[in-house]
Amino acid sequence: MKNFKFIFTFVLFLVFGFSNAQKLGVVDTQLILDKMPQYKEAEARLNSQIDTWQSELQNLQSEYERKKAAFESEKVLLIGDQLKLREKEVMDLEKNIKTTTSLRFGVNGEITKLRTNLVVPFQDQIWSAVKTMAEKNGLGTVLDKTSDNVIFLLPRYDYTEKVLTILLKGTEKKEKTSSKSKK
Repeated sequence: MKNFKFIFTFVLFLVFGFSNAQKLGVVDTQLILDKMPQYKEAEARLNSQIDTWQSELQNLQSEYERKKAAFESEKVLLIGDQLKLREKEVMDLEKNIKTTTSLRFGVNGEITKLRTNLVVPFQDQIWSAVKTMAEKNGLGTVLDKTSDNVIFLLPRYDYTEKVLTILLKGTEKKEKTSSKSKK
């Protein structure tokens, strides 16, 4: 009798375990970001800022090269304080280049902060759309195809287009309300 109760309980757990199995879906967030016009605009602004910073850095670098070459050629003619002053100018310019490079393009530089500020609002929108889509489709788990952890995927489990539909509907609603308020 004890074996019967044990087997019955085990079978009962198995049946409920399989009936409550989670459905799995996959979404490609990079594809979604690429299809969002607001993200493309923000990315273009970021790239424009990066180009501006790079040109500033190139100007500093060319000024450094020019001053260093002038210093090297006049080094023989300079004496005492003049020599130290010109050498200090060149060294300060070199330090300025290194500091600017680190502040703008370093690990915790301005570009990293700008990129984070650019992506976070869009990630929040995507997360909200994924959550809505997952609830509508009864998905227990949604993976991101962009992270390269998905080795094989049948197209029926790819919910990227459904998330895009949700996101684009939200964008169209915002555009309609903003255009109505302008009139």
